Amino acid sequence: MEDDAPVIYGLEFQARALTPQTAETDAIRFLVGTQSLKYDNQIHIIDFDDENNIINKNVLLHQAGEIWHISASPADKGVLATCYNKTADGKVVTCAAVWRMPAELEPGGHESPEDAASPAHALELLCHLGPAAHGSTACVAWEPAGDGKRVISLADNHILLWDLQESSSQAVLASSASLEGKGQLKFTTGRWSPHHNCTQVATANDTAVRGWDTRTMSQIYCIESAHGQLVRDLDFNPNKQYYLASCGDDCRVKFWDTRNVTEPVKTLEEHSHWVWGVRYNHSHDQLVLTGSSDSRVILSNMVSISSEPFGHLVDDDDLSEQEERCQGEDLGPRPGPAPPHCFPRDAGRHAGNLADCSHGFTMLAESQEPPQDSVIATYEEHEDSVYAVDWSSADPWLFASLSYDGRLVINRVPRALKYHILL
Repeated sequence: MEDDAPVIYGLEFQARALTPQTAETDAIRFLVGTQSLKYDNQIHIIDFDDENNIINKNVLLHQAGEIWHISASPADKGVLATCYNKTADGKVVTCAAVWRMPAELEPGGHESPEDAASPAHALELLCHLGPAAHGSTACVAWEPAGDGKRVISLADNHILLWDLQESSSQAVLASSASLEGKGQLKFTTGRWSPHHNCTQVATANDTAVRGWDTRTMSQIYCIESAHGQLVRDLDFNPNKQYYLASCGDDCRVKFWDTRNVTEPVKTLEEHSHWVWGVRYNHSHDQLVLTGSSDSRVILSNMVSISSEPFGHLVDDDDLSEQEERCQGEDLGPRPGPAPPHCFPRDAGRHAGNLADCSHGFTMLAESQEPPQDSVIATYEEHEDSVYAVDWSSADPWLFASLSYDGRLVINRVPRALKYHILL
C-alpha cells in the first residue's frame, strides 16, 4: 500500500463530532461522536497504527443523547467533554458535560474494526456544565496550556468560564458574560487562544467574530461582518499570536490580524459550499486544513502569512561566513557535499532570487521572494458533507476528516511537501 494512501473507517451511525486526544502525544488517536435518534450514541476511540496502516478502535456508550460537539482535555487522556441533545419539558436542548473514559481502556487493548460483537464500555459522568437555564450549549473549549481545570462553554448568548474541581467531578462557574444586542443572539462556535497566557477566547455569532479577555470577560475586538453568512469555525495560528482563521457559509476561509480587523489578511475561495471546519497545523502553521459541505477536504499552503514566509530562514552570521568562504576561493565547481545553506542550481526547491556560490551550488539570497500560497491537495474520499477536520496531536503530518455519513478518513501530508518543509 502506498504511504500516502488514505485509510477509511466507517461508523454505524451518522456523525459530525471529531477531536484528537489532545493529551496523547505518543499514539495517533482520535475521538468521534455519533448522532442517532433511535439508538444509544457512541464515542469511537480510533487508534491509527502508522507502521501497518491499520485502524484499531474501542467503543464507548454515550447514552445521554446525540453528540454535536466533542473536545478532549489537554492534560488528562481519560477526560473529555461533549455537547449533546436531550429533551426537557417538551423541548430539545443541547447540554454539556464532562466525562471520564473507563480505566480498563489501556493502549493496545483495542478491538479490530471488523469485530462488531465487541462489548461497548460506558462513560463515567463527572459533571454537567451549567443548568439548562443558560440555554443550548454550542461548544466547549479547554484552556490550551492549562492543567485541564478550566473550560469555556458557549450557551445561547452566554460565554461561561468554569473551574473544574474535585478531579473534575464539580464545575464551578468562575465568571461569565453575555452578548447584548437586537434579536436572538446565539454563539455558534468558539476557540481558546494558546497565546497571551491563555487569556483570550474568540467566539462567533451569526456573521461576527469577537475576542474576549477571560480575566475581565470583556470584549477586546469585534469583526462585525467577518463573513457574508454564518461563521462556522475558528482557529488560532499556533505560532503567530495575533493571527486567526475563520470560515463560514459564504464558502470562504479568511485569515485575520486581530490588531487590525478592518480587512482580512488573506481570503481563500476554494470550496463550493459551506465551510464547516478550519484547522492550522500545530507545528507548521503554513499548513491549513478545511472541510466543507461540498464533500471535499482541502490542504492549503499559506506560507505568505505563516511564521516562516521565506521558508527555513538562514541565520545572518552563517550567511556572512558562507559568503566570505565563497569569495575567498576562486576555484571552479568541485565535487563533494553541498556547503551549509547551498543547494544544487537545478534543485528548483526554493522560490525567489538566488545568488551563485563558487562551489557549483546556489545559495539563498537575502532578498529572495517569498514562496506563493497554493492548494497542496484536494481530498475527495467523502461522499457526504465534511463536518469536521483536525490534525493528530502526536504526528504533525497526519490528519483526520469526518463526514455526516459516518466516514472517517485519515490522510497524510504529501511526502514531497513534508521533506521540503523539513529540509
